[in-house]
Amino acid sequence: MAVDYQSLAVKGVQALSPYQPGKPIEELARELGLEPSDIIKLASNENPLGPSDKALAAARNALEEMCLYPDGNGFDLKQALARRFGVQMNQITLGNGSNDVLEVITRCFADADSSVVFSQYAFAVYPLVTQAIGANGVSVPAQDWGHDLDAMAAAVTEHTRLVFVANPNNPTGTVHGAAAIEAFLDRIPERVIVVLDEAYCEYLVGDEYPDGIKLLHKYPNLIVCRTFSKAWGLAALRVGYSISSPAIADILNRVRQPFNVDTVALAAATAVLEDDAYLQKSREINAAGLRQLEAGFERMGLPYIPSAGNFIAVDVGASAADIYQTLLAHGVIVRPVAGYGMPRHLRVSVGLPEENERFLAALDEVLVAGGREA
Repeated sequence: MAVDYQSLAVKGVQALSPYQPGKPIEELARELGLEPSDIIKLASNENPLGPSDKALAAARNALEEMCLYPDGNGFDLKQALARRFGVQMNQITLGNGSNDVLEVITRCFADADSSVVFSQYAFAVYPLVTQAIGANGVSVPAQDWGHDLDAMAAAVTEHTRLVFVANPNNPTGTVHGAAAIEAFLDRIPERVIVVLDEAYCEYLVGDEYPDGIKLLHKYPNLIVCRTFSKAWGLAALRVGYSISSPAIADILNRVRQPFNVDTVALAAATAVLEDDAYLQKSREINAAGLRQLEAGFERMGLPYIPSAGNFIAVDVGASAADIYQTLLAHGVIVRPVAGYGMPRHLRVSVGLPEENERFLAALDEVLVAGGREA
């Protein structure tokens, strides 16, 4: 008799569906018989500028050591992060992307007897890791596509161990100001860990926005997560980190896998932290790209959610999955977000000006062919 291996998996895993990333360029090229250069990908919130020259040079040099295990403690990168943000090295936990850190946090602090609070439309990893470990996920209805912080604070009970807050939020791009975040943190009991996911924080400019790292001294139950995959342009190398109290970091580093960040990634991330010119250019191209996309949507009469990230969600007025499939035939990859409960929206990453324009032209053509008036 054949063994039902799915039944052997823990219950939380049995009910999971695999995370669906943005469609790779190479896959679409094979399907359509196109050259990869004929395709644009605006699906995964990647940096359209390509990598920093400093990161590339450091990565190439690091290849000479590929026969050796990486520094399991990530000393150089931790030192660079500590210097940049004015923290101690023992406050830092490194991860294979910030997803890795988010999973480690959940495994450390939640279990089948506890609950984890997150917002509707928030990053898919929060409910995935919560369900995988068998904890009770509490999804709080959104407000204007973003986090309803008052409702989230009210959802905290004696069983709550973790609260996830993405600021800015993916996939909606909504953001809360510094005052709102601090007022929220003031309402959370110190026994509850708050994870402030700031994967897109480098795109925020202005004192009205919170800097989670500067709040750590006031809120010992706070963990701030960040990544090198977005504004820093290192998505392929998978480098993320959290900064917290030394006590929390000590717990996280007990569970973190050894050598979870490779030598090339460590070198490139350390180098790119010194490339402020690259970061500034990333911000500029992103701000201009958001304006370009917004103007295009307004010309087409399409509602969109104003975004503080490097992407924007647009309501295409019909099944976004159908529009997505038709755009693929035009060599344009974007991201449907029906899995987030947003079946009419496409999430579009900001590209270079010519990529944004090609997407807008293709979208307009697809919508007109589908019966929308020009």
